[in-house]
Amino acid sequence: MRYLVIAALGLFSVAALGQSPAPYSITKTYTLGGDGFWDYVVPDPPNHRLFIARQTRVMVVDEGSGKLLGEVQGINGAHGTAVVADTGHGFATASGDKAVVMFDLKTFAQLAKIPAAEDADAIIYDSASQRVFSFNGDANNSTVIEPREGKRVTDIPLGGKPEYGASAGDGKVYVNLVDKNEVVEVDAKAAKVTRRWSTAPCTQPVAMGIDTAHARLFSGCRSGVLAVSDYKAGKVVATAPIGMGVDGAAFDPATGDVFTANGEGTLTVIHEDSPDKYTVVQNLTTSPGSRNMGLDPATHKIYVVTAKFGPPPAGAPPGRARGAVLPDSFGLFIIERSGR
Repeated sequence: MRYLVIAALGLFSVAALGQSPAPYSITKTYTLGGDGFWDYVVPDPPNHRLFIARQTRVMVVDEGSGKLLGEVQGINGAHGTAVVADTGHGFATASGDKAVVMFDLKTFAQLAKIPAAEDADAIIYDSASQRVFSFNGDANNSTVIEPREGKRVTDIPLGGKPEYGASAGDGKVYVNLVDKNEVVEVDAKAAKVTRRWSTAPCTQPVAMGIDTAHARLFSGCRSGVLAVSDYKAGKVVATAPIGMGVDGAAFDPATGDVFTANGEGTLTVIHEDSPDKYTVVQNLTTSPGSRNMGLDPATHKIYVVTAKFGPPPAGAPPGRARGAVLPDSFGLFIIERSGR
C-alpha cells in the first residue's frame, strides 16, 4: 500500500472561508503513478472502486487502500466510464477510435468496441431507460447504447458540443453544451432533445451534478461560476462563484453540499441552504491540475486526481501554464468532511 501522510507529501494545505476547523480536508493521498493524461473519476460505490481514465486505459483503484486492482487496456483516448451493474458491464469512451469500449466489470476484459462518433468523451448510464449515453464533443451528438448486448441504438443530434451530463432517474437526461452556454434535456427512451435553456451568466458549462429531490442541476462553468438550474422549469435560478478551470462537479444529498474540482488547484464547497439559495462555505487548496473528481454518496468521500508538474516553459504567462508532468507522480487524494 502506497500511503503518504499529507504533511510528508507537502502537496496540499487547507484554505477555509471563515471557518475553523475547515469542514473538509484532505485526509489521505495515494501515489498511483503511470503515464498518460487523465480525465473523469467514476466511483463504483457497491464495490468500493474507482474507475480513472488514463489515455490508453482505465485504471481500477480500491477506494480504501489506493491499490490498483486492474486496468481496462486497449483504449485509444480514454475519457469517461459508465458502470452498469445489472448487466455486469462497464463502458469507456475511446475518443481516438470514435468508439465506446464495453468491458467486463469483474475481469476488466474488453468485450466489444461499439461505434460512436468523433470526440467521444463523457458517458453516463440512465437506469430509467436502461441505456448508456456517450457525449461526443466534436460530433455535437450523443450515442445511445443498449448495455446488455452492447449495441448502438442511435445518435441524438444535440445542437452543440456536449460535455458532462446527468440522469434524473425519471427518463430525462441532461447535458451541458459548452460552446452554446446551454443545458439540453433529452428524453432517454424517445432518444430526442425535448428542451434547452441558457446557463447565463455562466459561460462554458462543463461539469455537472444533480439534486433529484429538489430538481436542481449544477453546471460548473469555466468562467468561474456555478449555475443552478431548476430542471423542471428549465431555467437558471441561482449562481455562485467557484474556482477557475473546473472539470468535475458533484452533489451530496446527505450534506446538501455541492463540489467543484478546479484546475487552478482548489475544491469549491457550496452549501444548498434552500433549492434557490447557495453559500460558498470553503475553498480547499488542493494542487494544480486537480480538476477531475468523483463523489461516493455512500461514504461521502471525494476523490480528486492530479500529478506533479515541472517548471513552466520560458515565456509562459504567470500562473497560466504548467510544465511537463513529472514521471510517476500521478496521485489520488481523498477529501472528507470533518468529524466523519
